[in-house]
Amino acid sequence: MCFWNIKLIPERCQTGAAVTPQPEAGRRRACWIQVSGQDRATGRRLGGGVVWAAVAFSVFSSRDEDQRDEAQSKEDEMILLLKKAKLSIYRGQLPAASNFLHQAVVLAHQLHHTQAIIYTYSQMANLAYVQGQLDSAEKLFKAAMSFLLGGGTPQDDNAVIEMSLKLATIYAEQKKPELAEHGFRFCMETLEVKLEKLKEEKAEQQTDEEAVLRKDTRLLLGLCLDSRARYRASMLHLNEAGQDYQRALDISRQEQGETHPQTLVLMSDLATILDLQGRHADALALVQQAVDVSRLAGHPDQHVLLSNMAGILLHTGQLEDSVRFYQEALNLARQAGDQDTVDQIQEGLREVRKRRQHQEQETQ
Repeated sequence: MCFWNIKLIPERCQTGAAVTPQPEAGRRRACWIQVSGQDRATGRRLGGGVVWAAVAFSVFSSRDEDQRDEAQSKEDEMILLLKKAKLSIYRGQLPAASNFLHQAVVLAHQLHHTQAIIYTYSQMANLAYVQGQLDSAEKLFKAAMSFLLGGGTPQDDNAVIEMSLKLATIYAEQKKPELAEHGFRFCMETLEVKLEKLKEEKAEQQTDEEAVLRKDTRLLLGLCLDSRARYRASMLHLNEAGQDYQRALDISRQEQGETHPQTLVLMSDLATILDLQGRHADALALVQQAVDVSRLAGHPDQHVLLSNMAGILLHTGQLEDSVRFYQEALNLARQAGDQDTVDQIQEGLREVRKRRQHQEQETQ
């Protein structure tokens, strides 16, 4: 039984037969009406029965061809709508993207195209989530998962676990701690059991596909740990959050390397936890390492790392250095168009000014 208690919705063809499950990533699925015909024109005799049979066969063939043409036209239109939605999301035109996705999912249902239904519901859910529409996102993720499981995808499939993780994150933001904790635990335990099974295969005996699956599964476990760490930090469970961040960091280092952007972000996040725990020297050393590597590697979110370092310097009382890093981070954040980080940096600079004023008052 899946943790989320999803009602399964098996996708069926117009004939009523269940679609053959094809859970492999990237495989296109469509349900086509297969017509098995028999050659009725067994002779060239010009009899009424034979002529009628030939005419009837021609009519039905034409209708079948029309149906295929109509289905292909709908599929082409659906693909175009999905492309338009993707472009709209890239441009930040979220209402337009939502409209395209709603049109696409209608066509996907008409075509009984299970993979397109799952993909479109997932995109609609992601879109609802980033717009803060958590209830809608929850329902859409559950709908996508119901089709995924209904098509025969096992519960330990990475796609199922990824959607479960998103649901756990939604419950965390909805202030539903029991559901959130249960969801994170389901994801973690399922992935750890799966990795134990994959570990039983010796490295030299693994196929390339199995090696990729193992790496993807470990990275998904890292993502789960990262998400749970953020949730635990928000609940001020700092020891548990630090443990999760450390495990996520270890996985990222092993699978993606020391200079990967995700590795550096995790180093910075762990440093923030250490800082909150009062371990300022450890926090400063870790975030300094992340900043140094980010400068060499050209990290896309270097301004976030610099801002975190400035905040840690602020907490240690090194106000001049804090201002210097805040200013550098502010310039980069504005160039990147990251308004959220700009706001955080400006809040940090206001805190620096307050502390300076307090120090000046004490010396008078």
